[in-house]
Amino acid sequence: MNTKKKPERRCISCNERKEKYELLRIVRTPEKNVEIDLTGKKNGRGAYICKSEECLNKIIKSKKLERNFEIEIKSDFYEEIRGVIIDK
Repeated sequence: MNTKKKPERRCISCNERKEKYELLRIVRTPEKNVEIDLTGKKNGRGAYICKSEECLNKIIKSKKLERNFEIEIKSDFYEEIRGVIIDK
């Protein structure tokens, strides 16, 4: 049997391991911009969060994403993430 292992990633909010495609990837590009990576292939440092408002609210409150990327993240970017999560 040749079953291919599916890549797993860990949510930075709840620390739960899930398949990569079940999570939303946020990436800090080499130019220090923060973007939502729907393809999972953008260049830069990535962080994954569950597609749930609960996990999003946790990272906003704890500023975990800002610490991970070592840059300040504006509140309108979090609202952009919320829009992607709600539309899932």
